Amino acid sequence: MLRVSMMALLTTLWLVISTVDSLAQGTPVTGRVLDEQKAPVAGATVNIRGTSTGTSTGADGNFTINVSDTSVLVVSSVGFEQQEVPVQGQTQFEVILVRSTQSLEQVVVVGYGTQRKRDVTGSVASVRGEELARQPVQTPTQALQGRVAGVQVIGSGQPNAQPQVRIRGTGSALAGVNPLYVVDGVLTDDIRNINNADIVSVDVLKDASASIYGVRAANGVIIITTRKGKAGKTIVRYDGNAGLRQATRLVEMANSQQYRSYIQDIAPTFNSDRPPLTYEGSTDWYDALLRNAFFTSHNVSLSGGSERSTFFLSGGYIEDNGIIRNNDFKRITVRANNDITVSKAIKLGTQLSYSNGNEQAVDLGGGFQPAYRAAPVVPSKVGDKYGNVSAFGNANNPVLYNDKRDQNILSNRFQATAYIDIAPVDWITFHSALNIDALFSNDRTYSYRFLNDTTTYLTAGGNQQRNTSELNLTDTRNHRWVWDNTITFDKSFGDHDLTFLVGSVTERYRQNATTGRRVDVPEDPNLWYLSQGDPSTGSVPGSTGDIQKRQSFLGRINYSFNRKYLVNASFRADGSSRFSEKWGYFPTVGAGWVLTEERFMKDQGVFDNLKLRANWGIVGNDNIASNLYIPTASINLLYFFNGSIVRGATIQDIKQTDLKWESSEQFDIGLEFSILDKKLTGELDFYNKETRDALANQVIPGIFGDPNNQFVTNIASFRNRGVELVLNWRNTTAGGLNYNVGGNVSYNQNKVTGLNGGQAVLSGNVGQQTYTTRTDNNQPVGAFHLFDAIGVFQSAEDVNAYRSKNGVLLQPGAQPGDLKYANMNDDDAINEDDRTYFGSYQPKVTYGFNFGFNYSGFDLTADFYGNAGNKIYNGKKAVRQELSDNIEADYSENRWTLTNPSNTDPRVINNSTPASTYFLESGDFLRLNNLTLGYTFLTARQKKLFSNLRIYITSQNLFTLTSYSGFTPELLSSDPLNSGIELNSYPTTRTFAFGVNLSF
Repeated sequence: MLRVSMMALLTTLWLVISTVDSLAQGTPVTGRVLDEQKAPVAGATVNIRGTSTGTSTGADGNFTINVSDTSVLVVSSVGFEQQEVPVQGQTQFEVILVRSTQSLEQVVVVGYGTQRKRDVTGSVASVRGEELARQPVQTPTQALQGRVAGVQVIGSGQPNAQPQVRIRGTGSALAGVNPLYVVDGVLTDDIRNINNADIVSVDVLKDASASIYGVRAANGVIIITTRKGKAGKTIVRYDGNAGLRQATRLVEMANSQQYRSYIQDIAPTFNSDRPPLTYEGSTDWYDALLRNAFFTSHNVSLSGGSERSTFFLSGGYIEDNGIIRNNDFKRITVRANNDITVSKAIKLGTQLSYSNGNEQAVDLGGGFQPAYRAAPVVPSKVGDKYGNVSAFGNANNPVLYNDKRDQNILSNRFQATAYIDIAPVDWITFHSALNIDALFSNDRTYSYRFLNDTTTYLTAGGNQQRNTSELNLTDTRNHRWVWDNTITFDKSFGDHDLTFLVGSVTERYRQNATTGRRVDVPEDPNLWYLSQGDPSTGSVPGSTGDIQKRQSFLGRINYSFNRKYLVNASFRADGSSRFSEKWGYFPTVGAGWVLTEERFMKDQGVFDNLKLRANWGIVGNDNIASNLYIPTASINLLYFFNGSIVRGATIQDIKQTDLKWESSEQFDIGLEFSILDKKLTGELDFYNKETRDALANQVIPGIFGDPNNQFVTNIASFRNRGVELVLNWRNTTAGGLNYNVGGNVSYNQNKVTGLNGGQAVLSGNVGQQTYTTRTDNNQPVGAFHLFDAIGVFQSAEDVNAYRSKNGVLLQPGAQPGDLKYANMNDDDAINEDDRTYFGSYQPKVTYGFNFGFNYSGFDLTADFYGNAGNKIYNGKKAVRQELSDNIEADYSENRWTLTNPSNTDPRVINNSTPASTYFLESGDFLRLNNLTLGYTFLTARQKKLFSNLRIYITSQNLFTLTSYSGFTPELLSSDPLNSGIELNSYPTTRTFAFGVNLSF
């Protein structure tokens, strides 16, 4: 069937190409496109309204196009408001484009096309590439922090870490929760290979407007458009910066003196077989592990071309040394975007990118987390020998762990797009594009051999040793190709503007991973291969893989009457190999009303633009493991039958054979406006997202034969409901000062509306504590379910007085200094039934605000963001395993003792305390995310040498205001059931950098 379709398509292409000639008719006109400062706008698009005929401006802003007297020129450029200019017999034009601030005339990318924001009926936010590139971050999503309402971005101080992104809350428990990324048409879930300097714009589809991407759009879609060449003079551009990173917030641990005092207090219960405290120094384990790290970024690009052919070439290099020693990352990127106009009816193009990453990784569990527990009375390292922490207590020496472990991750990624546009008439365009994404990754970990004797340590003993060296290798290959074919009809009939798109998308994905292990491999890195070492002790290389197939059909209609009444509708049918029921259907319909185009609004003096819009639709989520609907059986069941051994089969796991995708019904109503001569613009949105058929684990009796006593099924539902407000002010004073102030705030309420027929999901195990989160009906996903610590027993009389209403002693085993827990159900015991809900990691409110100005060459920008209403579980406090573990300096001074009867911090005990509100803290914070001061040289002499020269200083994450006592109040993982727990978190970093922007 596919072969027949391809033959039919190729035949149609040949017939169309052979008959598209003599298409250019009309009178040639010329013009120039300028910005508000009368500087030329290169690369602006000039189209004839209602047709696909168009051109672009050169480096000087000039253009030429053939038109009729009744034509209307539509002039647009990313970051500017769109302008419409009637021809009416004119032959020369000067068009002034005004920079947009989310106005109704802004051009946005909406998936398989672009629209003016005026014509969009869904919630779409846009950020210009130049706003992202000025921040010293590795990924474009990090630069979105606080800039888009309803979008929560949680980064990490770890080099090459993928930020976690949530758009309008969490809508799944087991399927993916991050958005879909579309980079120049390439669908992906990882954009760490993109050079920020190559980006023109980032558009975020937050509601059902994303349904054009169907079964992959439930968590929103982020569309990234990269730069293209512009006709005219070749432009060479350099963007670079260099600076330092440092840890922003570290927990202050007890020093040697405080720790000795603490040990003396607990001496009666402290094991006497540990080494004596002879070390006179005081080890700051964080200082031993961390460093001020150097980073640098360099990007060079060339762009230009002629009216028939344009090009954009770029190369980038990033070196980012992590603040944890032995943690480094380097990346090289190359991009080549080319467009060729074969004739007025045919256009071809390619977009190629390559990235090479080299990461020296660290294991946070063994190489960083022990720094919280390691005793300060043991040195980290003296000469070539290490302090023996494990001989003194239960923690390992993290410096030794990192030095004796070498993990290197090499990755090579190639993305390519080749397309053809054919316009047999000026209002019909056929577009075909083949997109390829290939990733090759090699993860090699070598663990050195070391013993717990004096060849390694200053003193012998303990349990931190490795008797044999070990080599682990993982080779991964991912291949994805997507073939898009669309036909667009774009026609105007008087006051009626109609755009109609139909198309198909074919997608194939394959993943192969090969793993191997070998012990006793020599220490020489040149011999780190599976063929080395002891073959009798190695493991047989294993292999895993995944194959996914999707076939989709889509359509969209955009209709506008008299530029004030808008109707948009789209539909996508997706067939996915991940389910037995292959096909899902995802419709969307939206309507808009531009009130300022009405006669009754013409004479009012308040609103320059005022638009009301509403949007409804269904989107899907199929981001789960393949073959979850296929049950498996084991054939290793042997039994005797008729005197012989017979091989039998038994069910290996239970699967739901009619498993299907998650669906999200979304509704959004919004108001967009601008007032005061478009100086103040704003948007107000109300939304509701109902996720149905969400995946969850159904618990079943063991008699059914499933080893985990559960299976995945569509048995959950979730709701996210909220409001968003965006305001921006931009103005230029009479003295030439350009300034802007903007802000956004979002409120979201997340709730489980149905789960497992009433069976809650327990998760978030921390140390010896059984669980910390409980996902249940009428609660947020990942809600903290804890004992309520209401104080500290001060005396035996207090313990004896704490009784139920029936006079039963509630905590009979408690002693003075122990935490006191609330009897929530008012019965005769403190037990699991007394746990209750205390919020979740999901903030109720997220916000961001920014301001900036430029004057006489100087520019200053400041970006803030924060959130409120979320909780953080300080898990590292809860995993203290032995009395010899170190303690926080604050706890050292404030813990309960006979001479210091604290009512907030309990006494030290050897057994694990239950999961309680003692470890729960507020996650509210306000952060100065970026502060940048720049200067652009404007003298005539300098302009003879450079078209632009700007220097700047910048700082990322300059300060954070929060009451949280841990490393960071921003904790979000890919698992929504286990988020908000600080345990092995990489410290957040503050950066200081100097940079240069240069073009000529």
